[in-house]
Amino acid sequence: MHTTTVPTHLPTAAADPHPDGPPTPDRSMARIGAWGAAVSALTYVIGFGLLGAYLAPRGFLDGEDDPATALEFLLDHQAVLYAWHAVLYLLGAASLALLVISLRTRLRPVEPVAASLSGALGTIWSGLLFAAGMVALVGQQAVVHLHGIDPDQATSAWTTVGIVQDSLGGGIELVGGLWILAVAWAGLRSGRLARGACRLGLVVGVAGVATVIPAFAPAAAVFGLGTIAWFVWTALELRRP
Repeated sequence: MHTTTVPTHLPTAAADPHPDGPPTPDRSMARIGAWGAAVSALTYVIGFGLLGAYLAPRGFLDGEDDPATALEFLLDHQAVLYAWHAVLYLLGAASLALLVISLRTRLRPVEPVAASLSGALGTIWSGLLFAAGMVALVGQQAVVHLHGIDPDQATSAWTTVGIVQDSLGGGIELVGGLWILAVAWAGLRSGRLARGACRLGLVVGVAGVATVIPAFAPAAAVFGLGTIAWFVWTALELRRP
């Protein structure tokens, strides 16, 4: 009599690494945006923190009205200023670019026009930050080299570098303010972002736009500190399922 042996150990399918299904492109982009927002907030914290804890106590702000003092400070603190500018502008610009793409992706299905507008403004702001950072870093090295040849020319050059850098990356916060306003408005209309974060964004955005008017230049501090809170809130919002 012929019998057939049935194997008792049948191969089983590998465990599904995504039991709820693979992450969707939108979900993956939201996580990338959350990281971008968190890093952007961190660059602001580092920037303000280093200014208050190290640069200002050592006389950094004294050079605002005295070019010779500003150059002397650069020569004495080259490494710290280089790192400060690199984090504040270059790392900040890169993380901002990720956040801009993520928010545009999140808002586009329900607010396509506002999403496109916010994407354009955010891309411009990121580009301005990249430009400001590279002007600061290249200008710093050029001025240090020039100082060994002609100190007077170095003083004049460092003043020029400061004006160009400030024009691109923080003297007027118009572009950043308009971007946050566009995101906040689209978030309120679409319901794709927390209403509290959107309301904060409207306040922060208005403060940024107000810096166009010289009399409202102090609003830059409101914009900077408010942006930190907005970045953190947005990071948490993008991390939600």
